[in-house]
Amino acid sequence: MNASADAADREGPGGRDAGLQPERTRLAWRRTTLSCAVVAVLALRQALHGSGSLVAVAGCAVIALLWLAFMGVAHRRVRELAAARPAGLAVGAALAATACTVGLAVFAMALIV
Repeated sequence: MNASADAADREGPGGRDAGLQPERTRLAWRRTTLSCAVVAVLALRQALHGSGSLVAVAGCAVIALLWLAFMGVAHRRVRELAAARPAGLAVGAALAATACTVGLAVFAMALIV
């Protein structure tokens, strides 16, 4: 059997290897969670470096909760991608990830200002 026949066997109806897309998506979620963790740590560092007021402590708590929520959404999605036929990203999960990202940015900016 030649290499082109092997490639044709692996290709889906669209002419591309559908088996690689879940892996790329899983790796993208891992990079995104790493970026989110770095942003959260930098925001927490900025908040704790300041005066340590009640507002800063509350901001740290909110940032930590948003980071944990994002990690939960990302972990669930990565776990779903390990299935034989991964389901599409639900609208609720996409909105939750977006809300966590925007919330993290808002509270980080509030701590800087």
